[in-house]
Amino acid sequence: MRNRAAFTYVSLFVVILLAGAILSACTPGPPPQAQEAPAEASTEPVTLVLASHDSFSASEEVIAQFEEANNVKLQFLALGDAGEALNKVILSKGSPLADVFFGVDNTFLSRALEADIFEPYASPLLEQIPDELELDPEHRLLPVDFGFVNINADRIWFQEQGIPLPETLEDLTKPIYRDLFVVENPATSSPGLAFLITTVGHFGEEGYLDYWEALRENGVLVTDGWSEAYFEHFTVGSGGSGDRPLVVSYSTSPPADVLFATDGRTEPASVNINPPDGTFRQIEFVGVLKGTKQPELARKLVDFMLDVPFQEDIPLQMFVYPANVDAALPELFVKFAEVPQDPVDVPPEVIHANRERWIQAWTDVMLR
Repeated sequence: MRNRAAFTYVSLFVVILLAGAILSACTPGPPPQAQEAPAEASTEPVTLVLASHDSFSASEEVIAQFEEANNVKLQFLALGDAGEALNKVILSKGSPLADVFFGVDNTFLSRALEADIFEPYASPLLEQIPDELELDPEHRLLPVDFGFVNINADRIWFQEQGIPLPETLEDLTKPIYRDLFVVENPATSSPGLAFLITTVGHFGEEGYLDYWEALRENGVLVTDGWSEAYFEHFTVGSGGSGDRPLVVSYSTSPPADVLFATDGRTEPASVNINPPDGTFRQIEFVGVLKGTKQPELARKLVDFMLDVPFQEDIPLQMFVYPANVDAALPELFVKFAEVPQDPVDVPPEVIHANRERWIQAWTDVMLR
């Protein structure tokens, strides 16, 4: 009897427990945290840094195309003239100042490649770039533009003074052109180095230093970079406040005289002097820096800089020729820019083997 009662009580207790469990399962409760809707992903643009020399320029409209298409905010870092900018990027190896670097040219190409600071990237846009502009077979540096370093002269100044324009490199050493010529330091300036290489190619190893000594005796002025030479000393670039009507610049500079003129001129105040065997084709490159935290976006920026929208922006922004053969040239550029017919021919491997020696010898003659 006692056992049967115990069984009855136990059975009743089990029934009550089961009923409670069923009721608990059927009673709605607050949803668990895991069932909450996921938060929306951040739409803040990613910052991408493009380092360059001081002469880099692009229109806001074109830059906005890349930023909007890739949810990116481009930050621009100007590091001085081409040689100075490259030195700063090399010194930051391991902790790069930027994601992409633009402005290495064929006079500094070997220095940049030897520093091992660029990631290889064979952009599909290279199909639209002439092979003759591609100087790195590993595609660490890709060609963006090219121009011709030559001599610009103030046309009006020479007319008013009744002095004939120089026609050869040798003319610049004549007394009639004393104190009229400004050049850039080849150790810090890419057009300066290009002009030094031009003199080596024209006069040979046995004669280029004699030529520079003659220029020094004739009062040539040396500046650190192109901007200083052109905008502070060249009489056209400085708006008439400069003291030198001859400058080492580019065969594509005259269109800028018209574009930025405030006097309504329709023809450039400067003219090109392209001496026989006395100009140099300069090619500028872009590359993805090793250590970038945004490698995919960096490669997209390189693609964008080689594509037609950016390429067609180049002529009237940086006054050089676009590398992409599909890019159309503006009328002003077609009318007043020039392609020299016989630039000096100094192979890249010769520049690579001798560049530092040439610069040092030039420095010993000109700055000591």
